[in-house]
Amino acid sequence: MSDPPLLEVEELIVEIPTRRGTLRPVDGVSFTIGRGEILGVVGESGAGKSITGAAIIGLLERPIRIGGGRVTLGGTRLDTLGEPELRRVRGARIGTIFQDPSTSLNPLKRVGDQLAETALAHLDISRGEARDRALRALVDVGIPAAAERLDAWPHEFSGGMRQRVVIALALIGEPELVIADEPTTALDVSVQAQILALLRRLCTERGVGVMLVTHDMGVIAETTDRVAVLYAGRVAEVGPTRRVLTEALHPYTRGLMGSTPDASPERDARERLAQIPGSMPGLTALPPGCAFHPRCPEAMTRCATDRPHPAVRGDTRVWCWLHPPDEPPAERRP
Repeated sequence: MSDPPLLEVEELIVEIPTRRGTLRPVDGVSFTIGRGEILGVVGESGAGKSITGAAIIGLLERPIRIGGGRVTLGGTRLDTLGEPELRRVRGARIGTIFQDPSTSLNPLKRVGDQLAETALAHLDISRGEARDRALRALVDVGIPAAAERLDAWPHEFSGGMRQRVVIALALIGEPELVIADEPTTALDVSVQAQILALLRRLCTERGVGVMLVTHDMGVIAETTDRVAVLYAGRVAEVGPTRRVLTEALHPYTRGLMGSTPDASPERDARERLAQIPGSMPGLTALPPGCAFHPRCPEAMTRCATDRPHPAVRGDTRVWCWLHPPDEPPAERRP
């Protein structure tokens, strides 16, 4: 019998009330993350990747709100917790890594103090133990001369080193889950590879589950165990990374693969990249049925009227009428 998932996101809905009605940047998103697993969440800008992560950790800014579904971490419902309870969960059970280290590091505090304060906030330890943990955290993420750098200021670190400090900050409270939102976009390629390898190693060694939000298919291919493809706030396909990248079931996923540069020797350098026609619809202009159908080369009549239900194909789930579900779907939660 397999272990239960660490994180379960079921039919998650995020709403934005406006004068013209309620918008849904996330509409029925479902996926799981296991312990020690990295799930990549990929899609075009505006697909709902980052706001899904914000909803999980309770960082939606009013008036944005969770409008339905369930988010469960290790048996604890997160979507029903109040702000005081969520604050205790953040840092202690969920760590966060953002694209820009300046959003996580206080420029007016030494790095060691920030790490120690975070450890004190989430662990039952003394100040001396917190200082020791801060040093070990810098060593774990590969900061050279960690003892000397403990009292350095954030501006004294390079961009790649600051991002390592942010990873140490996310992990020092010994969380079960880490949400990493575009953690390497601002870094050069060599530093990016080092950061992703570090994240992979820490995940394997500590059994931490990771939700890695990115638009970079190369990062997905090199780092993740499974991938969830989002389009217009909905999941198109979710499954093992290699399977989804090489045998995609959803036309949108195949379009993403075709529009990604391939530097492999067997590919003809003169071969043109495929292009998905049109653009992703805005929240105020979502089409009925499958949101991708106006751009889909394989759209059928049904796609324009009926929203697809998930179909299981091996270890992949796909939301597409090319793969109709074997059984009638259960009633969706409001």
